[in-house]
Amino acid sequence: MGTLGFLVLPGLWIGERPGFVDALFMATSAVCVTGLSVFDVSSRMTFPGQLWLLALIQLGGIGIVTLAALAAASLGRRTSLEVEEVAVGPTVLMPEGGVGAVVRSVARVTLTVEALGALLLWLDWRGSLGNAGALWPALFHAISAFCNAGFSTFRDGLATHAGDLPALAVIALLIIAGGLGFLVFEDLQARLRGRRRRVTLHTRLVLITTAVLIAGATPLYVFFEWNHTLAGHGFVARVANAAFMAVTPRTAGFNTIDYTQVTNPSLVLTLALMWIGGSPGSTAGGVKTTTAALLALLFLARLRGRTDVSFANHSVPDATVQRAVGLAVVAILLLFAFVFMLLWVELPRASAALDREHFIQLVFEAQSALGTVGLSMNKTADLSPPGRVLIVLLMFLGRVGPLAALEAMARRSRRKQPYRLGREDVLVG
Repeated sequence: MGTLGFLVLPGLWIGERPGFVDALFMATSAVCVTGLSVFDVSSRMTFPGQLWLLALIQLGGIGIVTLAALAAASLGRRTSLEVEEVAVGPTVLMPEGGVGAVVRSVARVTLTVEALGALLLWLDWRGSLGNAGALWPALFHAISAFCNAGFSTFRDGLATHAGDLPALAVIALLIIAGGLGFLVFEDLQARLRGRRRRVTLHTRLVLITTAVLIAGATPLYVFFEWNHTLAGHGFVARVANAAFMAVTPRTAGFNTIDYTQVTNPSLVLTLALMWIGGSPGSTAGGVKTTTAALLALLFLARLRGRTDVSFANHSVPDATVQRAVGLAVVAILLLFAFVFMLLWVELPRASAALDREHFIQLVFEAQSALGTVGLSMNKTADLSPPGRVLIVLLMFLGRVGPLAALEAMARRSRRKQPYRLGREDVLVG
């Protein structure tokens, strides 16, 4: 639908209307809340075009599974147990009212947070853009940030706003809020209202992991980029932009610096953050913070010689840990497979040094698409049509692939095995 709208609706484009592949790319990037773009939104799209793009971003931010649950509820049907678990986590963590309560919570949280973010951005930008001129950029960036999309109506993204610390703070907070997951908001609200004595283990794991990732990545970016991409700023602005760099790869895609100029350690750190992404039930992509946390806890448990994985004086079911391992394996295999295909169709038959440079850019592009991040090393617009189709597939898989994998594993876990094969051990390591 989004692709068809870009192709047939009048008045969306400035200049020549894009071809089918480019329209498909933009629609997929918007619905999958990725943010990768084959052209500049500010100079190629009219206001109606940007409005259509924003509508697709908002729909994508709500989430494909949540929309399916809403459609089923409107027909008076109950969604299957597997879909509920994929959409919002184990049923023990579901708020009272089931899917209907989650849908209402999604709408309430989304509209409230986006409206507050738009108001704060308007107050900050009206001095430079005027009261009327700041309205649309404030609304667009608030929705794009909360939905972790990364699209911008500014020609250079947020590069010229690197010194606008209030705007960076608002956008960073919107990204974090959108990446926490609606279940976390529901759980915190229930705790504040006294309906629960404590927050769930899921909420604690999400909040602590998110805080650790931001607090751990910020000083690393400060150290590696202090005299490089952050060199043109003062002390406070350098730290603020480093913190923004720690937030945006999970998985918003806004950038205040040129990622083609970052140091190699910062590049690896960004790839890792893009791989992790946000939290389950959120607008973000990636393998999710809980998956990364469970993998780390599994590693620590094995080092201590323990067979069970525990956190905050609670053990995590083995089936959940196995799902985390499965998701991580799927994400790594998908990345390797699509990087190989991108190298096949994109790398020119040129010098080895040039191929190495393009290789790094394509790996970055592939991980950005799979994690639905939107950061780029200025490679998106240079991709060939086959390369753009591969990125479209990666964005789609990055958005719905983990959900499909979880549902498949949930279905298999409920099947009773009539027999067990004989066991024989193998060497590992």
